[in-house]
Amino acid sequence: MPGTVLLLAASPVGKGCLVDAASVLPVLAAVPPAVLAGTDTANVVELADPLEPQAVLTRLRAAAAAPGPLTVFVTGQLQLDRKQRLPHLALARTTPSTVRYTGFPWHWFREELRLRSAGTTTLLVDLHADAETWAWLRGRGLECGPGVTVYGRVAPPAGRRRVAAPTYMKAVATVLRSGGRPDLEQLHQMALARIAGEGEVGDLVLWGGDAGAPGGAGAGFAPAAGAGGGSGVGFAPAAPFLPVPEGFAPGPPDRPRPQVPPQGVQGVSADGPEDDPHALITAAVQAGDHPAADALAARWEHAALLAHGAGSAEVLHWSEVRADLAMFAGDAERSCRTWMAVAAARLAAGQPADAVPVEAAVDRAHHQWGRITDRDRARALGPALADLRGRVPGRRQGALDHVREQLRHLQTQS
Repeated sequence: MPGTVLLLAASPVGKGCLVDAASVLPVLAAVPPAVLAGTDTANVVELADPLEPQAVLTRLRAAAAAPGPLTVFVTGQLQLDRKQRLPHLALARTTPSTVRYTGFPWHWFREELRLRSAGTTTLLVDLHADAETWAWLRGRGLECGPGVTVYGRVAPPAGRRRVAAPTYMKAVATVLRSGGRPDLEQLHQMALARIAGEGEVGDLVLWGGDAGAPGGAGAGFAPAAGAGGGSGVGFAPAAPFLPVPEGFAPGPPDRPRPQVPPQGVQGVSADGPEDDPHALITAAVQAGDHPAADALAARWEHAALLAHGAGSAEVLHWSEVRADLAMFAGDAERSCRTWMAVAAARLAAGQPADAVPVEAAVDRAHHQWGRITDRDRARALGPALADLRGRVPGRRQGALDHVREQLRHLQTQS
């Protein structure tokens, strides 16, 4: 069945503009429609800097009514209206005082997409927020409704009088133009790795949907990568893709270690709040059911986010658990990305580069990177790891040189 793609890029005209949203449309338009939709054929509708919220609603409603998979790419900026304090997608005529009348209410996405069959709707978003909206989002997240799978990021204010570029969405388009169409989780992580390699950190990252975390789309603080789902078959760590040079060998993680469940997170384990989720997760891993183990950890991670906030110790704990679960599942790439995200989140929270938890996260990311057997994926992830290693050299002599040498080797084989 043909898919439907809606490309929406909007930002205000004038000094209120935070991001040059429309600049991404030529890059997305260069991607074949079938690749954008992930279907054999697809219809594409493009909206560039629309003036009226009703015009956006009309196109969204028509796209939502189409049979088959729907993929919506949204690039722009979020602002709160002054009366109800609700997020809106700012359109061309939007100003701080007219958001309620000239912006597109974000909850309209939820209302128009709520009747679609579960698993047929995907939102890919690259959004920027002003300081007021950013503070609001950090406490509440961005709801998109049940049955909708969401990937993307919300970036904090870029600085006074600076118009940012939609780098996440451009990274998505670049990956799609390179040939093939990775699954959405992989596409999301590849895009995040690209922008992290360019030094962009501190974003509010959106991933998954009601299947991945309770209560709708998950939102987490993962500057370098999303903490997504995924599955593995067994645990068979591969050999490193390059022989380790003398003088440095990234050591294996010293986990698992016993943990105490986060306080205040109730009602999200499979068998009741009184059960220790770590025991349930361990049982799932021992039974070889790695997807179930990761899904349970993802639910606790999201619950910790709601209870304690982004960047909290509880959220970081569950991110680390998921990094280990990826390792146990034999998914070295996902484990590496998640450990990088943990390290970047700790740095963004103000932890020093020589703090033990920061160094441990980078060491484990480095270790898992050395076990990625797909050279292309290892090559794509290498620059972000090298950048992180430059900030966190660790206590093992030659760590940064090791990453750079392996990366040079991979690049010469491309």
